[in-house]
Amino acid sequence: MSLKMRIEGIMNRNYAERPNGYIETIQRGIAGVRRFENGISRGTGTREDRIEKLRNEIETADAIVIGAGAGLSTAAGMTYDGERFRKYFYDFEDKYGFHDMYSGGFFVMDLDPKIAWAFWARNIYINRYMDAPIPVYRDLLQIVKDKDYFVITTNVDHQFQKAGFDKKRLFYTQGDYGLFQSTDPSDRKTYDNEEWVNQALEAEGFVKDQNGIYQIPEDEKLLMELPEGLIPRNQENGTDLTMNLRSDDSFVEDEGWKKASAAYSDFLRRHEDLHVLYLEIGVGNNTPVIIKYPFWQMVNDHPDSVYACLNYSEAYCPRQIEERSICIDGDTADVLNDLK
Repeated sequence: MSLKMRIEGIMNRNYAERPNGYIETIQRGIAGVRRFENGISRGTGTREDRIEKLRNEIETADAIVIGAGAGLSTAAGMTYDGERFRKYFYDFEDKYGFHDMYSGGFFVMDLDPKIAWAFWARNIYINRYMDAPIPVYRDLLQIVKDKDYFVITTNVDHQFQKAGFDKKRLFYTQGDYGLFQSTDPSDRKTYDNEEWVNQALEAEGFVKDQNGIYQIPEDEKLLMELPEGLIPRNQENGTDLTMNLRSDDSFVEDEGWKKASAAYSDFLRRHEDLHVLYLEIGVGNNTPVIIKYPFWQMVNDHPDSVYACLNYSEAYCPRQIEERSICIDGDTADVLNDLK
């Protein structure tokens, strides 16, 4: 047996021995949602009362578990449509007729790979390597930085780490725009893509400004197709690469992902009987079983814990935990500003 095979065997055994926070949280979510049959509540008290109650919980909690969904990035200005889309994808919109980055990602799958990857190079850059337009993530860090916290998120834009959150306290469950994975199912590694993104943007005609940020050239002429040599491929074996985003069973859970999953499980286990604030921000109904339902279940099972939900028009909780819940409807940026 080769050294590589022995090392991989040891790593696989170590992974098997680690707790899997992702599977555990989904199991909690599935088990928990069946227990909440008494309807939902939008919370009690005035907005000022709720803000003050949340501020007090943040100050007094032994630990804070932050669960973040797409609504948090939306509050940070990371929108996939509107002016932000048109600024960087006006040519794709004019030619192909889609009007947002999300639907565009599906649309280009049927196009020539050189065109599809030109689209994705821009998409990755502005949603992974550019700073968020509104400092919501930095505001959140200022609020919790002195607390014992951990973050679980379904977002793939890496904005927590860019804002300064401790990497060891982050679990990105659904992948990372900054990583590629191989289309070869036997290759379970991921590959950083920042260097490729820079090369692709330059090939399309983007230019760096004095701050090192890629901008549209003055003549607004961009190429919508990459040269064949820039199609992402594994340098070792030539296999095609794709995005490390969870869409099916081919998603690669690499070593970093597994460490983060185990760290999340360990954090919950060490704090579950303490005064824990489960702070949910911007989580919608696409993947509630990963964050929302498990948070409900853990608060229900541990009487010293508290659930808080910050969401625009979707701030609610089960009636069974209403007395230990704080639901604040509104723009998360405004709520965090009030908390500061």
